[in-house]
Amino acid sequence: MIHYHGTPITPMTALYEMAGRCFCVSFAAPGDVSRVHHIGQSVVLDNGAFSLWKRGEPTNWPAYYGWVEEWLSYPTTWAIIPDQIDAGADAQDALLTRWPFGKRGAPVWHMDEPIDRVARLCDEWPKVCIGSTSIYDDVMSDSWQRRMDDTWDAISKRHHMLPWVHMLRGMQLSGERWPFASVDSTDIARNHNRLQNTPRKMADRWDRVQCPATWRVSAKQLELIA
Repeated sequence: MIHYHGTPITPMTALYEMAGRCFCVSFAAPGDVSRVHHIGQSVVLDNGAFSLWKRGEPTNWPAYYGWVEEWLSYPTTWAIIPDQIDAGADAQDALLTRWPFGKRGAPVWHMDEPIDRVARLCDEWPKVCIGSTSIYDDVMSDSWQRRMDDTWDAISKRHHMLPWVHMLRGMQLSGERWPFASVDSTDIARNHNRLQNTPRKMADRWDRVQCPATWRVSAKQLELIA
């Protein structure tokens, strides 16, 4: 599992303390994008849809395309394809048809969309992102866990070797039962100034916690066996 640490991380000394890590830079706050490409192993470019949605601001996808084009020259950088929060599967698929950079992007499946859509996306794309929604906003609640179990059941039926699935804002799922290939979070950016924390200590703690490589039996089936 790869842990992508969200920016901006301030002050600059704190960011450089994270040298050698993997980073996530949002189009809604792009200030560190050049620096992390010089000091990081891999960078994911976030389209900023969630942040803009929370602030009630409009998206500008042509501007996003222009921003990511330069940074996708780095072979270890990839981008999250534009998505629209709470807009439904048809709107998401329409945005995929406009994406100009081929497989260098990862589509987003929202947990309130039909599960067969995430299975189809995993057939068609090398990386797929999962995002919580207003319905499934309480991560690790019973309903959230059931939905995630059903999701991985569907994916594993189609893929013996599991695809790359990235959990948006999912760092807290490190070490849990779902086999995510990567996650991101702004935990370090928001909390490294607390007395007991430093950026490096927090990154060390997150980066050494891994998810399993396989998905074999869902939680529902485990309950029946017990």
